[in-house]
Amino acid sequence: MGYSPRSSGRPLSTVYHLLSTRVVVVAVVLGALLFYLFPILWMLATSFKAPGDVFAMPPKHLFLPTLVNYRKVFVAAGQWVGATEFPRRLANSLIIGSISTVLAVALGTLSAYAFSRFPMKGKDDLLFFILSTRMLPPVAIVIPIFLMYRDWGLRDTHLGLILLYTVFNMAFAVWMMKGFIDEIPKDYEEAAMCDGYSRARAFFKVVLPQAIPAMAATAVFCLITAWNEFAFALVLTGANARTAPPEIVGKIRPEGIQWGEVAASGFVMLLPVLIFTFLVRNHLLRGVTFGAVRR
Repeated sequence: MGYSPRSSGRPLSTVYHLLSTRVVVVAVVLGALLFYLFPILWMLATSFKAPGDVFAMPPKHLFLPTLVNYRKVFVAAGQWVGATEFPRRLANSLIIGSISTVLAVALGTLSAYAFSRFPMKGKDDLLFFILSTRMLPPVAIVIPIFLMYRDWGLRDTHLGLILLYTVFNMAFAVWMMKGFIDEIPKDYEEAAMCDGYSRARAFFKVVLPQAIPAMAATAVFCLITAWNEFAFALVLTGANARTAPPEIVGKIRPEGIQWGEVAASGFVMLLPVLIFTFLVRNHLLRGVTFGAVRR
């Protein structure tokens, strides 16, 4: 027997209304997705264009792809084999960004647990002070930090940027993790301690497993902040510890901006963060609904 809209018990106008609503919702979602992905798609297309196609007016949407921009990014001019400075800068970004993210999330989680579970005087004032460290723009304090790093021998070192990025991400990590830990019932820890667990063991066995989605979400944002940071990486580093963002700015040359190389290096720089976010995507989705557990 064929299906009829009236056989479901709904008027035909109601069925059409539901279908039209779904079509509108799908169209809005696809439009928003295209809007947000357009810069990335444009950058990807530009990275595969020949120099003549990059500057073509009107822009060419159909072109013969080439890897010349990626070769210029990774292979020194006039050589068949010979790395440029970009792979080294990208490795510096990986080392500094990953270590500073791990430290910020670890220290932020411990601090957030202390703020969430233990009574202390001036807790709100301390939390506001931690948050206030993110209120100043980097350019306002880059010169004092430069002078301090020069005297302490931390300029142009991986350790210097790792410490700096860890401190700057700590404020975000503490505030974000505290909100999540507040949603974990204290009854779980108290029950574990009644069974003989110490406070530390109850934290690692009970609280920490439930806070993994929050830690994953915090790690993504901390990594993005450290990965994209430009001002400190430009002023506080030189030939040894410089990261990828200042290196990409080096594509601005007296003869003009090499947009093809900028797009290629930018897309390569996007991949590590994209891969990391993809790997922790399940924890991120759980983090959205974190706190659904009720007493």
